[in-house]
Amino acid sequence: MQDNPILYYTQRVLEFKQQLKAVKRLLYLSSFFRFAVFLATCFAIYITFDQWKISLLCAVIGVAGFVFLLLRHLKLAYKRDKIRRFITMNQLEIDVLKGDISKLSTGEEFVDPSHFYSYDIDLFGANSLFQYMNRTATSEGKQVLANLFTSNTIDSIEKKQQVVSELSEKGAWRQNFTAIASMIKNDTKIAVLNNWLTNYTASIPGLMRYLPNAFSLISMVLIVLFFMDMIPDLVFYGWFFFGLGISSIYLSRVNSLSNHTSTVSATFSEYSKLIACVETANFETETLKKQQEKLSSEILNASEIVQEFSKLLAALDSRNNIFIGLVLNGFFLWDVKQSFLIEAWIEKYHSKVADWFDVISFFDAQNSLGNYVFNHPQFHTATIDLKAKSVLKASKLGHPLLKKEGRVDNDFSIDKEQFFIVTGANMAGKSTFLRTVSLSIVLCNMGLPICAEKAVYSPIKLITSMRTSDSLAEGSSYFFAELQRLKIIVEAVKVDRYFIILDEILKGTNSHDKALGSKKIVRQFSSKKASGIIATHDLSLCELSVEISQVENYYFDAEIIKDELFFGYKLKKGICTNMNASFLLKKMKIVE
Repeated sequence: MQDNPILYYTQRVLEFKQQLKAVKRLLYLSSFFRFAVFLATCFAIYITFDQWKISLLCAVIGVAGFVFLLLRHLKLAYKRDKIRRFITMNQLEIDVLKGDISKLSTGEEFVDPSHFYSYDIDLFGANSLFQYMNRTATSEGKQVLANLFTSNTIDSIEKKQQVVSELSEKGAWRQNFTAIASMIKNDTKIAVLNNWLTNYTASIPGLMRYLPNAFSLISMVLIVLFFMDMIPDLVFYGWFFFGLGISSIYLSRVNSLSNHTSTVSATFSEYSKLIACVETANFETETLKKQQEKLSSEILNASEIVQEFSKLLAALDSRNNIFIGLVLNGFFLWDVKQSFLIEAWIEKYHSKVADWFDVISFFDAQNSLGNYVFNHPQFHTATIDLKAKSVLKASKLGHPLLKKEGRVDNDFSIDKEQFFIVTGANMAGKSTFLRTVSLSIVLCNMGLPICAEKAVYSPIKLITSMRTSDSLAEGSSYFFAELQRLKIIVEAVKVDRYFIILDEILKGTNSHDKALGSKKIVRQFSSKKASGIIATHDLSLCELSVEISQVENYYFDAEIIKDELFFGYKLKKGICTNMNASFLLKKMKIVE
């Protein structure tokens, strides 16, 4: 793995900038040749104008040459745009590693105060872990990634670790996938496409499997005979209008299909590239191979099948040009032929499309995790040990979003069925520590490395009560909302193992009542053999360590040195005795 990600991304930026210069030169030449073909075609038509059939032939040849060069130009333009995406992506990673995440999506839409932990530990929103980690390029991949953050599952963690480890080493492949995905311009949701394909009912009769081909063959013969002056003009034009008459019979059906397909051709074309990107990759991890196998078919790969559909949709779209549409339908029954082929494709493959799109969403989400692993070679993946005495034992555990220069790490170990009561002065680091532990558990459950030198982890689900949302607008008080949250936690630990993190609970009542209630809560959790941490300013809660053997006291303190307040942010065993509220009131001249 690259030890210096910034250097890697910087080198990539320089390489792609050189490639961009070369492609731009080819585009200039392409534009020149297209203009030359246009002028040559106009000149040929001008000098043969009195012989209209030759003039028409020159026009056809010229248009064909122009279209060929145009298609080539579009491929070069796509390559140019893709290189620009590469440059942007690598520059973004440089900015993120230097602390600027402002260009990344916050994931604000996933904020959920009722979730077991995501709201409390700022998984979503501005400056969140999701914003820092998310590199998805599709809305579906973004949703899958959000689900990984909130799933709270503890199964197959070692397999998850293998997946993100392998993807972290495929930097070029990950970026190629994301660059292609980011160029999908259609806003149509995949769920909408799947629903349309699943519920579509064919309307073009089976006769159209053969009739357009036979009709086209006769048309080609008539066209050749017409240009050789071997048939009357009336036969030629009569056949043309006969074809338009057949096409008009199915016009409403074709229009109905076209209204659905005209906006999704580009989507399927881009997704075929993404699918091909997965198909051609060499994966070693079992999970990745299984995802890849979902794209395999007995005859064609999924990418080829999807690309075929994209071409059919694009072919039907050619009817939107009135002149071309008239010619194609008059001589080749184009619309009904393409419509029949599209419907036949839908009938054959509609049940598989959802699986193919799910594979793309899976890799889009997992690439973000692989990118996170690559960007943090100094972080370490926890060793999973179901039989370990501790839930989490980590050396120099730190918050994953804090810069190393200003971060204070702590050795941390908490046993199964053990409960820590953490006291400390204001701003001493209690809340940051709680979020550090919470995020570490979430990252471990996702198979990701944590900010620690080494760690051993026995998988456990997470549940928290750190920032109860006031729901007065819904008719309930802050205190009642907090009680509801605690009830959810109590019910949860009855049926499963959870690591519980609480921050200053029962804030909505008086000090005496709060102390009594908090002690009862800790006793309740201890009786259920739960593990967790509770941070509090109430020192009376520390008395529980005498009463309950699995309860231990820890603290963060602050020191006043030369009339200045200093925080060490170090977790220490015992009870905090230095509080800073009075000092700060005087220091800020709020009180005398």
